Amino acid sequence: MKKNLSISLAVLALSALSFTACKKALDLEPTNGLTVDIAYSTSAGYKQGFAKLYGAFALTGNAGGAGQPDIDPNTIDEGNSDFLRMFWNTQELSTDEAIDNASWNGPTDPGLHDFHNMNWAASNRMLLGLYVRSAYQILLCNEFMRQASDANLSKRGITGASADTIKAYLPEARFLRAFQYWVLMDAFANPSFATENDAIGAVMPPQIKRSDLFNYIESELKDIGTKLPAPRANEYGRTDQAATWALLARIYLNAEVYTGTARYADAITYSKKVIDAGYSLETNYQWLFLNDNYKCTNEFIFTINYDGQKTQNYGGTNYIVYAGAGGPSGSPMPMSLVGVSGWAGNRVTKNLPNLFPDNTGVIDKRSLFYTTGSNIEIVNRATDGFWAVKFKNINRDGSLGFSQGGNLGVGNDMPLFRLGEQYLIYAEAVVRGGSGGDLTTALSYINKLRGRAYANDPNSTSGNISSSQLTLNFLIDERGRELYWEGHRRTDLIRFNRFVESGYLWPWKGNVPNGTGVDAKYKLFPLPSSQVSANKNLVQHPGY
Repeated sequence: MKKNLSISLAVLALSALSFTACKKALDLEPTNGLTVDIAYSTSAGYKQGFAKLYGAFALTGNAGGAGQPDIDPNTIDEGNSDFLRMFWNTQELSTDEAIDNASWNGPTDPGLHDFHNMNWAASNRMLLGLYVRSAYQILLCNEFMRQASDANLSKRGITGASADTIKAYLPEARFLRAFQYWVLMDAFANPSFATENDAIGAVMPPQIKRSDLFNYIESELKDIGTKLPAPRANEYGRTDQAATWALLARIYLNAEVYTGTARYADAITYSKKVIDAGYSLETNYQWLFLNDNYKCTNEFIFTINYDGQKTQNYGGTNYIVYAGAGGPSGSPMPMSLVGVSGWAGNRVTKNLPNLFPDNTGVIDKRSLFYTTGSNIEIVNRATDGFWAVKFKNINRDGSLGFSQGGNLGVGNDMPLFRLGEQYLIYAEAVVRGGSGGDLTTALSYINKLRGRAYANDPNSTSGNISSSQLTLNFLIDERGRELYWEGHRRTDLIRFNRFVESGYLWPWKGNVPNGTGVDAKYKLFPLPSSQVSANKNLVQHPGY
């Protein structure tokens, strides 16, 4: 069983504090009698508060309950309040990599079909959930940093080594906040903005422009990159310097989308810093997505940690595994294949398996699909389409992962950053003309990924391509082959001008069987209408 700070304390910590975020009134007192002065009165209290910053990535609570996003439980259930589930839906179901079952449209999944149909509105409850969840996690980081000020530590008599330990947590809190601000910047562009210097409830937070938010995230990451532990020196599941470099490389690769100015040279610089930090590819691609993938410390840079016993909820990787497992009537997916009896929810469009030389995984081992009895062409959205079997509730040795029953128990960790992505960032930035890198090195990185994919050996030449084949068209396809269902695709398609445009289609894009181009406004998600109504500082995007 995995043991780390966020797992061992998260359950306790998630119920230990209560804040007033996302309430309609600005001046509310906690109803459980627990104030910040009590919660943070001891060093142990600070440790619990710090664990909550990580635990909030992996755990849920009663929707709309104390310390949780203000979401009506009658219209969205607790499982849908999980960060990863909402993030995954926006990043994958809106693209060629995933399509939801047409029968999923109950009171607990409002607006889910809007993502693949590409017809969401500002009233979409799933978008409200993601926006508020990210804002909530930012609030937790701000509050922890506020309480860990020198003045508050001194007031509570916390000094010496205990104070030093708490202060050492601050760069990690800043990284977690920067990550959530990246989520809001990427999805919503111009969210509300607050830091630890803004008191809760004093005034409505101002709106920040996307380019200004980019500059803020960049400056935060550069500063804390010198204050965090060295790469791979921190506890598994906690951030370090390499995580800041990895996020910088990602935002630099997308800088032209975010700010209008390309930053490919910077993407090369920071992806190379990660690559040179001592990471290496796991030899077996499938290992990265199994129940015991916490062993993949060679390749994982930063993860959301799950445990089959201690972090149970209907979101997270539990959602990815269960919703992606099923099978057509008469051809149910064998339990031995994925380790669960699934919900028959999310499948793939033909565009994804068609990226591979075959659908069996014999040639390219990343081609992980269940095809028995399934039609690759999606005519009936309730029954057609292949199933992705990339994430599995199975261990390396073939044994089943922990299962509590009741569709719970998956313990796969989610890699938010891993070495494979950094290879792809470096290569794309070079091909796009960024300085500071070279084509030979870029090609070697791509061929390492393909060597693993074709022969379970990064040094194999089995899947090698030539330098003339290393083009942007190849790279967007290779990103699909390497990173599918990991939460990258919407961002990638926007960067490659293939998201809303009619030049690249997939089945049921725009709610048309063969796909269609859609309004350019869908490159951004709207600010939730309830947030715009509550905060007069927010200005909605044009067209919503």
